Amino acid sequence: MDSFDNFQYDSASSYGPLGIVDDNSSVYTANTADNASSVDLSSLSISDYSQSQVANGHAHAHSVRSGIDEDFDAVLDDLKDDGALDLPPHACSYCGIHSPSSVVKCLVCSKWFCNSRGNTSASHIVNHLVRAKHKEVILHAESPLGETTPECYNCGSKNVFMLGFIPAKSDTVVVLLCRQPCAAISKDISWNAALWAPLIDDRSFLSWLVKPPSETEQLRSRQISFAQINRLEDLWRENANATLEDLEKPGVDDEPQPILLRYEDAYQYQNIFGPLVKIEADYDKRLKESQTQTDITVRWDLGLNQKRVAWFCLPKLESGEVRLAVGDELRLRYAGEMHKAWEGVGHVIKIPNNVSDEIGLELRRTEGVPSECTHNFAADFVWKSTSFDRMQLAMKTFAVDEKSVSGYIYHKLLGHELEPQSLRTQMPKRFSAPGLPELNHSQMYAVKSVLQKPISLIQGPPGTGKTVTSASIVYHLAKMNPGQVLVCAPSNVAVDQLTEKIHSTGLKVVRLTAKSREALDSSVNFLTLHQQVANSTTHVELQKLIMLKTEQGELSSNDERKYKTLIRQCEKEILGAADVICCTCVGAGDPRLSKLKFRTVLIDEATQAAEPECMIPLVLGCKQVVLVGDHQQLGPVIMNKKAARAGLTQSLFERLVVLGNRPIRLQVQYRMHPCLSEFPSNMFYEGTLQNGVTAPERLRKNVDFPWPVPDTPMFFYQNLGQEEISSSGTSFLNRTEASNVEKIVTKFFKSGVVPGQIGVVTPYEGQRSYIVNYMQFNGSLKKDLYKEIEVASVDAFQGREKDYIILSCVRSNEHQGIGFLNDPRRLNVALSRAKYGVVILGNPKVLSKHPLWHYLLTHYKEKNCLVEGALSNLQVSMIQFSKPRRTLAKSMDQFRRHETNARDYIGGGAAATADSRRSGTPSRFDASFYRTHDAMGYIPSDVQSLRSQATYSSGLPMFSPAGPFGAVGGGIPRGANGTKRSTYSYASSVISQDAGGANSVTDTSSVLGIGSTASNIAYSQSDRIRGRRPSFGSGSVTGASDAASLSQYDYKSQDDAGDMDDMKSQYAGTQSGVTVF
Repeated sequence: MDSFDNFQYDSASSYGPLGIVDDNSSVYTANTADNASSVDLSSLSISDYSQSQVANGHAHAHSVRSGIDEDFDAVLDDLKDDGALDLPPHACSYCGIHSPSSVVKCLVCSKWFCNSRGNTSASHIVNHLVRAKHKEVILHAESPLGETTPECYNCGSKNVFMLGFIPAKSDTVVVLLCRQPCAAISKDISWNAALWAPLIDDRSFLSWLVKPPSETEQLRSRQISFAQINRLEDLWRENANATLEDLEKPGVDDEPQPILLRYEDAYQYQNIFGPLVKIEADYDKRLKESQTQTDITVRWDLGLNQKRVAWFCLPKLESGEVRLAVGDELRLRYAGEMHKAWEGVGHVIKIPNNVSDEIGLELRRTEGVPSECTHNFAADFVWKSTSFDRMQLAMKTFAVDEKSVSGYIYHKLLGHELEPQSLRTQMPKRFSAPGLPELNHSQMYAVKSVLQKPISLIQGPPGTGKTVTSASIVYHLAKMNPGQVLVCAPSNVAVDQLTEKIHSTGLKVVRLTAKSREALDSSVNFLTLHQQVANSTTHVELQKLIMLKTEQGELSSNDERKYKTLIRQCEKEILGAADVICCTCVGAGDPRLSKLKFRTVLIDEATQAAEPECMIPLVLGCKQVVLVGDHQQLGPVIMNKKAARAGLTQSLFERLVVLGNRPIRLQVQYRMHPCLSEFPSNMFYEGTLQNGVTAPERLRKNVDFPWPVPDTPMFFYQNLGQEEISSSGTSFLNRTEASNVEKIVTKFFKSGVVPGQIGVVTPYEGQRSYIVNYMQFNGSLKKDLYKEIEVASVDAFQGREKDYIILSCVRSNEHQGIGFLNDPRRLNVALSRAKYGVVILGNPKVLSKHPLWHYLLTHYKEKNCLVEGALSNLQVSMIQFSKPRRTLAKSMDQFRRHETNARDYIGGGAAATADSRRSGTPSRFDASFYRTHDAMGYIPSDVQSLRSQATYSSGLPMFSPAGPFGAVGGGIPRGANGTKRSTYSYASSVISQDAGGANSVTDTSSVLGIGSTASNIAYSQSDRIRGRRPSFGSGSVTGASDAASLSQYDYKSQDDAGDMDDMKSQYAGTQSGVTVF
């Protein structure tokens, strides 16, 4: 592409009229009756097509005044006059610009938009297409190219995010082809497919296709901000005719009340969380019901259980707005003429993967299925309110049922300051559980501490044996306490893993699954309730009815009633006999558990669950609760931005940490090569992670891979290729990185690594999809090898591991930011999945502008692992990093603002005063931590798991006060030998103390206490309803001294550059006489 450097939009070019070849081989020439224009194709460059190179530029359109004849004041006068004029129908719906050569019409909504950026980092038409998820446009009839719809020459696709052009051998014609598959497989001798370039570059249409408005036109236009565009697009979903003026009407875009850190009582708790859950539910319902897919081709099959299975593809899944999981319900409809109208509901048994993009849908009923038909089907998402209903019911139960939780847990959940309470229990002589690995010192301390406390938090960094620790805790709780233990997690995968570990200890375990998942196979299928019922030998009559139903397909009405009665009776017996019941958090609201009471509840992956989700298992009579998670990794998935901004993204685990409940951290990691664990340990865990594996144990001698430093299996591979918007319009891809990923994967294969040992991780679904297709079309080895490579999002890899991880960063641009890559939690997860080696592909110049990545790149460079060149001859890169826009400490200061480090508050065993402990902690969710994550902040990270867009909503500390690379605010004390001492030195100090000892600061000790009570107090349920509890100091729980701290939010909305570095946000207020900034 170096030969395409001087392309100019020229209305008087000597090269003749420009033509666009369409799919009918006709030519749309610009030399029409009304227009004449031409394009100089002698030397083309994608950079010169970019709108950033022409009059409107990027973020400079209103600052460069050369070439403008009008006096500025005169222009302002003209603007006032123009305001009273009616704009033509083709005026930009955002700013009013209406030059025919600068506007295009969206074919989906019929609105017009211009190619000006205005006050945003993307042109108005691109902003709209991405926000609205529209993909087809048509040029104005009076534009130089006439009334033309851009479409692929080969396949006719009109998706502008997929379209690009190739200059034909003829100087006056360009050929439009879609990125995949047409441009990738094109062999036409008339053009060179290697010269393909997208029609949208730098978030704008190329200037020869849609001319940028002049600066004069932009000065005359209506100035609209990024925030107004977002609000207007949201309003258009409800009212297509809405205008900017409608945004100012009362009640439009009202924000819900944000969550608090402390609550007066459970009624206030319900009144704040209830509306947020409803907002999320309504959004989810609207989203699912709008995702109908038509013109589906179905392939029919018969399952092993003789049920009909429909196989088909859903292209809309790539957008990322809808998450499809195994067990979800879809409605399939037939609307053709070959069969009478039909519809059937089924559950998903298979979702798209590397091998196939097909979805498998097992239908509930087989009668009337048009299995002879394959075309003219439609699919609807069946929205179910079950999970949201159970959250609302749990919060209501918490408020009105005295027996839902113990009095102590009731007050702790509401954030009330209580004296630490210990449980009277006989400690076991041995803390390791039978059938499980021996526990290390930090795991042993965690088990010992949990058994003595009514509420415990365990933080499990990557690879530290969190599941083994949890299973050991459950074993001892089941042996020591009467009744059953309820074990939950937000995901089925996490529940299955924990179920398997607990079963290996010898306990009686029942895995309760949703009815829709009973037909699915899993590693713990034999432990599921429905399978135990089917295998039960105590109910002979039930077994006969089961066999009869299997043979006949259905039972008579009398037999069906008897069958259901016996099933319920058998389920009740099995559940009653179990030591441990495992289910998802939402599954804990199953009616089959409603009559049971669980004294002890353990929630794994608690930081991935929204707080109301955690409440479902807790209100089943809980007197002892254990939350296990890691708030330095990814948090809950919240789809609605209003709910996210209000704080629904903050987990219960996080809120309790902010309130001063110190988690017990597991410290020994058994996954990563020591060189791989060094950066995550220093950056995310204050250098406290110890290595349970040695370097020789994590070096594969039989793998001949060209690591730049042989005993350091990691490198950062410099890639300077540009990012592009993916075909969905809501994600990104980078073709250069995808090509190099294939080369690295192939090199691993040739070095002796098998496909199952490699994982390719990327934050963007567009890149994930492109890499999968690229390896299939361009891989130099057998296609089946590449099919076995798991290519997935960072979110999908959380909690999992591979021998080798390849991370494709994707983002590479001049001034658009790096989006989700700026999320420390996402980076932590990505870097900590590998056991034996990591390869990162990215653009150091772009990434180094951001403090977190600057330090990662510095880390790699210091180890001579920042390289460039061919894989067979990697050379240390001499690239100069960009200067970070902020220092790491300043950039992350807001994440440390509420550091809950006991050392900072309590010294020498002295009790903390009310002021010293409280001044740093706000009483409500700090909305200033909410951030949009990208230059077009509505582009999600991936399809299957769209993570919170307010990742730091809780304001939890992401880094130690000093950080790994310099001292800030006093730094971390060092030991006698000069090594850095752990902020939470459990291995060296806490382990030697008795849990709950008189002179020790326990993990539930109040760091942020308002006042302390003189003695332990037993709280009855009547006490909690009447509000009897220890004095909370001068202010009420949410009183003026507490709630005022965040009464003011000042959002300095960036021009949608989107990253945290450019966002200016602050809050001001007073709290206990201390000014908070």
